[in-house]
Amino acid sequence: MGLGGISIWQLLIILAIVVLIFGTKRMRSMGSDLGGAVKGFKEALDDDKKADKKSADDNSKSD
Repeated sequence: MGLGGISIWQLLIILAIVVLIFGTKRMRSMGSDLGGAVKGFKEALDDDKKADKKSADDNSKSD
């Protein structure tokens, strides 16, 4: 048994159908787009954390 009762053969069949529908070139493009989106999201979270820390430091200095 695989993930949630899905066997490896069922996963391979689903993967083959997805490749037939979208093609390998488009799947590579979608993968790189998804990777770029995740990277941008992580950078935005890091920038937000830095801004919060800076404002907290500024508030503690003014007190």
